Order: sequence, then structure tokens, then C-alpha cells
Amino acid sequence: MAVSRVSIRVVAAIAAILFTIVLPAAQAQFLAPAPAPVSDGTSLDQGIAYVLMLVALVLTYLIHMGDASSSL
Repeated sequence: MAVSRVSIRVVAAIAAILFTIVLPAAQAQFLAPAPAPVSDGTSLDQGIAYVLMLVALVLTYLIHMGDASSSL
């Protein structure tokens, strides 16, 4: 009978220790979500550069089309 009382106390002590460790974790707050990615401007600059190159390509094509038709 003495062994069962000791084992019950040991189990109760282990359960108390586990509850003191686990219960505060259950009440913990979630981490804040990561902030949205912010553009540093390089992607915007690259987009503008591509548009300007496309405009220059179209203008070059149109100018040379006009030169080719006038020389015939």
C-alpha cells in the first residue's frame, strides 16, 4: 500500500510539472504575420527600361519602314 501512495505522488508531481510547462504554451500568442514584400524600386526601374526599349524598337522599325518605302 505504501508503494502505491508513493507512485501516486510521483505521478501527481510529474503531472503537475507537465501542466506548468504545457499550460502557458497553450495561452501563448501567435507570431505576427510576416510583412508584405516591399519593392526596392529596382523592379519598377527594370519595367520602365523594358517599356522604353520596346518603344525605341517600335520607333526604329517604323522609321526604317518609312525609309525603305521612300527609296523604292
